[in-house]
Amino acid sequence: MHVPLYQAKADFFRMLGHPVRIRVLELLQHGPVPVRDLLSDIDIEPSSLSQQLAVLRRSGIVVSIREGSTVSYALAGGDVAELLRAARRILTELLAGQNQLLSQLQEADTAVPATPPPRPGSPAGGLLTDRGSPRPTP
Repeated sequence: MHVPLYQAKADFFRMLGHPVRIRVLELLQHGPVPVRDLLSDIDIEPSSLSQQLAVLRRSGIVVSIREGSTVSYALAGGDVAELLRAARRILTELLAGQNQLLSQLQEADTAVPATPPPRPGSPAGGLLTDRGSPRPTP
């Protein structure tokens, strides 16, 4: 069955859409990492890490390497590390734009003098007269 490219891309990004998987990929950018080190760096239950590593392994993004009793994981290719760097650049630009907008909003707030809210009981601000009794309705 033929899967459209846009569907394959959506499936790929959905597979990446878990914080633990992203963290694992970040940790693997600099080379193979033993599972025990991943566990200490990520601080989750071993069974949860195992599930997330299995998803990444089935997708072909990571490979497992066994050396004696030690199992390590590594990125299957350098393109994943480049994808993570691109995501970091995109997020940096987005956040910089948000910070710029926030600064503009804060500058606008300081430029416009704030008017205090009307006091309860004042004719402009409440339903009570100066004596505290309800104002008659017209």
